[in-house]
Amino acid sequence: MQALLNGLRAGAEPTRLRLLGLCALGEVTVSELTQILGQSQPRVSRHLKLLCEAGLLERLPEGSWVFYRLARSGAGGALAERLVDMLPHSDPTIARDRAGLAAVREQRAARAAAYFRDNAGRWDAIRSLHIDEGEVERALLETLPPSRVRDLLDIGTGTGRLLELFGKQGVNGVGLDMSREMLAVARANLARAGIANCYVRQGDMYRLPWNGPSFDAVTIHQVLHFADEPAQAIAEAARVLRPGGKLVIVDFAPHQLDHLRAQHAHRRLGFSDSEIAGWMRDAGLTPEPVTKLPGAPLTVSLWSAAKSADRRALAAE
Repeated sequence: MQALLNGLRAGAEPTRLRLLGLCALGEVTVSELTQILGQSQPRVSRHLKLLCEAGLLERLPEGSWVFYRLARSGAGGALAERLVDMLPHSDPTIARDRAGLAAVREQRAARAAAYFRDNAGRWDAIRSLHIDEGEVERALLETLPPSRVRDLLDIGTGTGRLLELFGKQGVNGVGLDMSREMLAVARANLARAGIANCYVRQGDMYRLPWNGPSFDAVTIHQVLHFADEPAQAIAEAARVLRPGGKLVIVDFAPHQLDHLRAQHAHRRLGFSDSEIAGWMRDAGLTPEPVTKLPGAPLTVSLWSAAKSADRRALAAE
């Protein structure tokens, strides 16, 4: 009873209701919330502290940044969802907040696009800064044997390196990326390697251009740390997996190298095993054992998960 009362008291304030509405749309930092609400950082921080203490929000510190999102479990999480569901989306203030968040996301996307545009020509070298990419590729081939893959989707394909890797093994591959500059490099690389069974196309990882299960495997290689909504990207990847298919994510374990945000447009400083596993389960996948590749100074993790095989669907194929 007391936890419910504390939650209701915390939520019963205009700014805190607005914060709940914004954090329900994804992970947001204090500075971004300050920009959207037009209030001082100390004031916004006080409201966030009360919401966290009441269990309505989760606080996720990463280096010098702190992310906030709606609580996912417990009485606080259930209450937060109910309160958000009751918010009148037609209210002018709520509508302005949503528009403000959209503008913040557009700014983030523009910064990331500029980074990819400026670095497309040396992308493979950048990926190898902290660990030998050859070691990562060997581990990836062990986790996802090409002999078991007919059709592969590589989300955020960059220069198309994974398409080359799997395409040479006879896998049919599609590489998706938002950056035209990256896609131009990928097309040139595939042509140079003589790989005709793979191609690339422009597209959004949050809205994949396939209506249903279309791939035996999906890879997300060193992309998730740029993502505003990692959970949504994983859910979309799971949606286009065939029954019995596998998702493999390659990215950094948690670290504290804040300079990667300014120098390389990283949104997140790595991911924990439990965080990735939770998103995979939410997407209907079954997580598998994690592979760790210690580097200098970062550790690369390979997280994989399988989609349950529907025997009737497999028989129909």
